[in-house]
Amino acid sequence: MSLLAVVFSGTMLAQTVRMAVPYAGAALGGVLSERSGVVNIALEGILLSSALASVAAQHASGSALVGALVGVGTGALVGLLHALLVVRGRVDAIVSGLAINLAAAGGTRFLLRALYGSSSNSPSVEGVRFGEGWNVIVRTLLDPFVVVTALAIILAALALDRTVFGLRVRACGEDPAAAQAVGVDVTRTRLVAVSLGGAATGLGGTALAFDLHQFQAGMSGGRGFIALAAVIVSGWSPRAAALACLVFASLDALQIVLQGQTRAPAQLFAVLPFVATLVALALVSRRGVSAKAPAGLGHHPEG
Repeated sequence: MSLLAVVFSGTMLAQTVRMAVPYAGAALGGVLSERSGVVNIALEGILLSSALASVAAQHASGSALVGALVGVGTGALVGLLHALLVVRGRVDAIVSGLAINLAAAGGTRFLLRALYGSSSNSPSVEGVRFGEGWNVIVRTLLDPFVVVTALAIILAALALDRTVFGLRVRACGEDPAAAQAVGVDVTRTRLVAVSLGGAATGLGGTALAFDLHQFQAGMSGGRGFIALAAVIVSGWSPRAAALACLVFASLDALQIVLQGQTRAPAQLFAVLPFVATLVALALVSRRGVSAKAPAGLGHHPEG
């Protein structure tokens, strides 16, 4: 089969959709957090923490559902921790995010060795076996993680645009002082929004771990940072961020295909998603799209 046929095959499409789930979950987490006014660069750490928690829970319980719930819950808890540090503790959001990322990178390796005697990977788990024997595209589109992530993106977009809670989130992100003046509890709203964003990111981390049927040290591989770039490129829109994640995921899938079809060094193709991220951010910066960021991002009610 020619390289062109492989690139435009159903397998490539299915792989792109599957690989987009961790990106999209993290991007949705970033949108929810930052639309409420809390800068969140901790997405990488949340992906790692939830991935390990989901695998450990499934390994201990034998239930994929338990593993998924624990993974999502862990994401929500880490998101809540970030929000508490930033909103209540008034810790700089960048410092808090970096601390969480570093703690997750080192902490997951420590826990791997403590739990399983290895600092590189966990034992294999079943993950979610779904639609075996079905057409690869149908199986991928109906995969529980793909369906739940798509529903989460749709519901988040509707909630932000058409519900009272969404109005409060947007108000806190645009002008927290004005929101507080009209009776909105800015602290509570931000805590809830960032926690929900953490849960969405936890869903992405769980999907990543279950897809590989184990946890591997550093397995997030920069996806949290690429998802953050998708948030910026999209203008902080859930649907646009998801589309951007599909593009980044297609490049991720493409670099895997190219590694198997050519003799060029694998490292040359591995940087494709990161190069695309830098190019996208450069274009956004030149066109001034970054001006669409919530006006109150990083600000507290009293300034």
